[in-house]
Amino acid sequence: MKNGLNVIVVLLLLTGLSSCGIGIPKGKENYVGMWTSETMTLNIDENGKVEYKRQVTDVSSKSVNGPIQKFDGDNFVVGALGIETTFVVSKPPHEEEGTIKMTVDGIELTKQ
Repeated sequence: MKNGLNVIVVLLLLTGLSSCGIGIPKGKENYVGMWTSETMTLNIDENGKVEYKRQVTDVSSKSVNGPIQKFDGDNFVVGALGIETTFVVSKPPHEEEGTIKMTVDGIELTKQ
């Protein structure tokens, strides 16, 4: 029973650590939302949780799920437990002809 309890405690700690992030800082609220292109989806919620999926080729994709750890200029870092991914934002959220767009990792995304 003691080993089972230890496993539960470790899992709770890991879950708690993986959900820690900075949230969305003041001035970056326009990043929040569902962003899409033909090959990428990026969802950033109001608490700073990110769900990302990118179709790299016909048979492979990349996904990242986790909290935003920090912003570095327009870029943001997502991760937990020392595993981090930097999203390079070459064009932050902006309006173009009535549509909100952002370019992340070289892909133009449209806010849904």
